[in-house]
Amino acid sequence: MKYNGPLVLIIMDGVGISNSKNGNAVDMAYKPTLDNLINNYKSIAIKAHGLAVGLPSDSDMGNSEVGHNAIGSGQIYNQGAKLVNESINSGAIFKSQTWMDIINQVNEKDSTLHFIGLLSDGNVHSNINHLISMLNQAKAQNVKKARVHVILDGRDVDSTSALKYIDQLEKALSDINTGGYDYKIASGGGRMQITMDRYEANWNMVKDGWDTHVLGIGRRFENAKQAVEAYRKENIGVIDQDLPAFVISDKSDAPVGTINDGDAVIFFNFRGDRSIEISKAFDEGDEFSSFDRQRVPKVIFAGMLEYDSDLRIPRKYLVNPPVIKNTLGEFLVKNNVTQLAISETQKYGHVTYFFNGNRSSKFSEELEEYINIPSDVVPFEQRPWMKSAEITDVMVEKIKSGNWKFIRVNFPNGDMVGHTGNLEATIVGVESVDIALSRILKAVDSVGGVALITADHGNAEEMYDLDKNKKEVYDEQGNIKPKTSHTVNPVPFIIYDNTANRDGYSIKNGDFGLSNIASTITDLLGLSGMDCWQESMISFTNRDDE
Repeated sequence: MKYNGPLVLIIMDGVGISNSKNGNAVDMAYKPTLDNLINNYKSIAIKAHGLAVGLPSDSDMGNSEVGHNAIGSGQIYNQGAKLVNESINSGAIFKSQTWMDIINQVNEKDSTLHFIGLLSDGNVHSNINHLISMLNQAKAQNVKKARVHVILDGRDVDSTSALKYIDQLEKALSDINTGGYDYKIASGGGRMQITMDRYEANWNMVKDGWDTHVLGIGRRFENAKQAVEAYRKENIGVIDQDLPAFVISDKSDAPVGTINDGDAVIFFNFRGDRSIEISKAFDEGDEFSSFDRQRVPKVIFAGMLEYDSDLRIPRKYLVNPPVIKNTLGEFLVKNNVTQLAISETQKYGHVTYFFNGNRSSKFSEELEEYINIPSDVVPFEQRPWMKSAEITDVMVEKIKSGNWKFIRVNFPNGDMVGHTGNLEATIVGVESVDIALSRILKAVDSVGGVALITADHGNAEEMYDLDKNKKEVYDEQGNIKPKTSHTVNPVPFIIYDNTANRDGYSIKNGDFGLSNIASTITDLLGLSGMDCWQESMISFTNRDDE
């Protein structure tokens, strides 16, 4: 295929497809551009969850990390949850050198084993069952004292489900605490308040997590349930991800679980993007300058996986991450194709690091440019348009420059605003992306290019918790329960092509997913993709690459 302009891949993060109109921000949005694309251009619904992106089962919702891995690699790799499940089931995790070093240290020093991570079974960042398996194994290996620092979810699971997981954990701890063992919850807080920042968008979140988990600074409660109930009573309508930090204290009002010299710490999230900054805070020495840690305990720190293989973060980890090879970005560089990747901070790492198979660096300084538009540090529902206009300004300029043959961009609005559970704000977020699409596609036409429009997973199309009949679920106060998690819905894949080539190919009939995009891209670029990739979604009626 020969095009004068670039091939532009537009990822509308979190914009899925649902037949239900109930709580469907995508359906409710005024989006003339997207509607026109679906009605008048080649399009297909593709899978973006479960087995199609390397997750354990088709009941597992997709997420941005595995979605961009699949798009960028053209392959399906076993991903975080599945890797950890296999490692726990086989016992390999407990035979790893890191696990043995941790157990030896706390037993020899009679110190404390700490677990920090997201407390849910969302299977996007973590799974509570992994935590409980490790707690039981620690007891089996005679670790006398353990503390759990719980980060509350309400984003990948029901928005107010924290007590369900706290109760599950407390029961497991109660079963362990016989015969002189001392395992407790020590601290916690909502995932959008403490610890789990990403892409260095808000280091204050990590500082607040450090103060809470490590130093024991924060509002004191007798137990985690009391903390959640108190915060909900004081902040009517607050959802779990936004609950403030808390510290559990003993009868003398002292924190029950500060982290001290000689202890060991496991961060049990398996997904990398929101694990890197807290890992740096533990791993780095005097060179660390992102916030004042006040006190840096000498501990063994380990992540569930290696979160950044290029930067070696963290230094120790329990389960080997997938080794992703033969990515689209690397292939295009080898074929001398110039590439531009752009997003705002919230998703910048997705069109770079995750798209490139968990690789931080470029494949070629000469052929690639990466642009990060700094995100605003405000609640997403208060500014649902995010940086869509600024991203688009740069996109239009770069498209018209003629310097780039392949351009990829991520608009985070459908996902990041969708996670707030605010339907009205999410509608605005989707509409903002539609405005961006209109401007970008005009630029694509002006230079004779082609655009592919898709998403990495669903979210905005299902903003209410729905029952099996697609009816709203209500809380005890009679309010519709918002859905803040991703979905298992398909996503669109649309080819926008107004060139003379548009009638020379068609979309095949088939059961396709995100991993089929890479070979489709190379087909449109007139290149033969790699044999290890999933097949292309297009077939040519009269192919002529000359």
